[in-house]
Amino acid sequence: MKIAACLAVGIWAVFPLYAADDFHGLVKPFVETFCVECHGPEKQKAKRRFDHLPEVIGNDEDLLEYQDIIDQLNLDEMPPTKSLQPSVVQQRRVTAWLTAQVSAYHDSRKGKAARTVLRRMNAREYRNTTRDLLSLNTTVFDPARFFPKDQTTDHLDNVGETLVTSGHLLARYLEAADLVVTKALGSSKRPETQTWIFKENFKQQPEVDQVHGKSNKYKHMTLYEVIGADKHEGAYGAIHDFRQGVPHDGWYEITVKAEALNRQHPYDRDLVPTDPDEKLRLGIRPGNQAVGDLAHTQPVEPLLAEVILEDGEGTYTMKVWLDAGWTPRFTFPNGTMDIRDAYSKVLKRHKDLFPKARRKGIVENRWLVLHSGAMPQIRLHEIKIKGPLYPEWPTASQRALLGADWQRGVDGALTKTELRTHAEVFASRAFRRPAPRESVDRMMEVIDTQISAGKSQVEAFGDGVKVALCSPFFLYHESGGTVLSPYALASRLSYFLWSAPPDERLLELARSGAITRPEVLRDQVRRLLKDDRSDAFIDGFLDSWLTFRDLGSAPPDRSAFRGYYQYNLQEAMQIETRMFVRHLIAENRDISEFLDCSYAFINRGLARLYELPLPEGPGFHKVALTDRRRGGLLGQGSVLTVTANGIDTSPVVRGVWLLENILGAPPAPPPDDVAPLDPDIRGAKTIRDQLDMHRENPACYDCHQAIDPLGFALENFDPVGRWRTSYGRNTKIDASGELPNGEKFADVRELKDVLLARKGRFARALTTKLLAYSLGRHVSPTDRPHIDDILMEHERVGNGFGDLIKLVVLSEPFKR
Repeated sequence: MKIAACLAVGIWAVFPLYAADDFHGLVKPFVETFCVECHGPEKQKAKRRFDHLPEVIGNDEDLLEYQDIIDQLNLDEMPPTKSLQPSVVQQRRVTAWLTAQVSAYHDSRKGKAARTVLRRMNAREYRNTTRDLLSLNTTVFDPARFFPKDQTTDHLDNVGETLVTSGHLLARYLEAADLVVTKALGSSKRPETQTWIFKENFKQQPEVDQVHGKSNKYKHMTLYEVIGADKHEGAYGAIHDFRQGVPHDGWYEITVKAEALNRQHPYDRDLVPTDPDEKLRLGIRPGNQAVGDLAHTQPVEPLLAEVILEDGEGTYTMKVWLDAGWTPRFTFPNGTMDIRDAYSKVLKRHKDLFPKARRKGIVENRWLVLHSGAMPQIRLHEIKIKGPLYPEWPTASQRALLGADWQRGVDGALTKTELRTHAEVFASRAFRRPAPRESVDRMMEVIDTQISAGKSQVEAFGDGVKVALCSPFFLYHESGGTVLSPYALASRLSYFLWSAPPDERLLELARSGAITRPEVLRDQVRRLLKDDRSDAFIDGFLDSWLTFRDLGSAPPDRSAFRGYYQYNLQEAMQIETRMFVRHLIAENRDISEFLDCSYAFINRGLARLYELPLPEGPGFHKVALTDRRRGGLLGQGSVLTVTANGIDTSPVVRGVWLLENILGAPPAPPPDDVAPLDPDIRGAKTIRDQLDMHRENPACYDCHQAIDPLGFALENFDPVGRWRTSYGRNTKIDASGELPNGEKFADVRELKDVLLARKGRFARALTTKLLAYSLGRHVSPTDRPHIDDILMEHERVGNGFGDLIKLVVLSEPFKR
């Protein structure tokens, strides 16, 4: 075999033009010479077999084989560097012949291209759709919270084939419709504005109450630590006499008399790790006693408001939205950490600062530190809550149902014709297209029946709305025939960039048909991306592309990564990457900046993690980078944390992630008969040693030679993205690697150079994922020519990320 192969190479190299440019004279000898040894009857590396490569492409499976050979040859990744190599002339001739056959097959398939199947809304789309349709505040309200978890495929949660509908889900749709309509109807009469004032009885939790009760008789609420602490003591401040929460949904004005104390504390920073240069901050998060203890973490507790406190006493006012039954809880975002564990340590190291007392354990220690010490703290002496406050009445949700006729509906003064008109208007908005007559008829049947049963007109109309919210026209996206209708195109655009229904402007363009014009589509992409609702695109796409949906599923070890919880780094990491992507869109930055750039968006917590100068003031700042370790996605904590397991790192996991999400080339799954990597392989000292031994298995070698080098390049980053140079004390980290094509690099900085040299491959992977996300289906082989067109035009106009999004919307697949 080897002699024959060498002879073949020699003949082809000397007489490259003598062989006929057809399958039997050109392609088959090439495949037999350079491919079959690894992809033939004896071996099928990467589960590819080419000894039976068909002369004519007959189906999409054949197309994949042809395209796979073309891609590997164009990337110079096959044959492997240590194998027999074809001449440049041979490679070009074979590539050209295969490419011509692929083009001919695509031409023959025009008009038969893949189309998006009928698909239902996923949970986040349902939440956003009901929010916009009924003008609901979804800060804590989630009508989809009881839905079954949406299944994902290739990390996408919006693929039609995967979004199955079950009897259980249908039952949940009925419950959700009832919840959202009840929430939208609200009170038929405007609730009176009330004022609650609290100046005493500030009980918080037993651990600190035993001190506060004796020291200040609960005359003020005191906050000590961050909510990321493991065993909370003074992290949440709930109002004991307002545990029941507010009586109505609405806006509430909260005014506090607050005192910021001991910012410049006398204790060592390792014991009390607050920043003396940063002013204390007071936050408000909602809580519900029906969910759990108000003094501890609850599943839903978004930050509603935050103010910076001046040292000493001051009065501060915040306006927040609260749902009925929810109460404000006060927090100390930059407080100390794990104060329970600090009591004895502070007393031991700073005993000269405390009165002498016989140590009796944590109770006595807590008393001495909190009563006689100078721990950083926020005291709230008075809290005033005023509300609900409505900018206008009827509410936006009520007007979304009956418009200017809300009060007439409350009074029972609407005619049947007027009720039908409102039903048709609502149904058309809910269905994102003109409502069929029979759908409106069904709504009116329910409305008439409920009025006859004694319900008010608004209550009966709400029941009719529930019918619309359970209709397939609402729950399912409109699918395409040969070409999407203008209404379906408007919906596809809005759900792509907002994960929400089209607004009135898009519906107007759909009614007129103007939405189908390229220049109009281009303008609408620009408009939608400038809207705050496009945050949903950034979140949804990052979840689907970079697997950010998994961030937090493997929390880092608390003892080893204390700062991760002290500075709320999980949230900070998410914000950093969102701001980064938002910047790339808004400034239409070159997509190569995903791989490497000279700036980052960080706050003080991330600056500490990244060992960068602390930015001035709270919040996030765009900062210049002088070290290439951090620029782009590969230096961001979000990526480095989501690719670790919270305890340690794995070059295999990170390497697979890079192949799949950055290079668009996921490795084949390991063979069934190969045991998983054993971390205790006898004689192996480091993970590199382990993987070297693992690759001795021939079945593992090919995949791992592509996976491992990429993963090793990121080994200088620990499980939360902190830079390190060794494992423990003695084992120095070797981040170098060699790719299958022979390219070598020393560390992550040089890997970035390698990736930038392959920017075209990254652009294809990004475009493919972006197209799949926009369509709600997997990209098929027949989409390849359209992706090629997008990439060609994208390079021509400058490679901006904003332009790439526009080109996806203007592509043929998006319109089908």
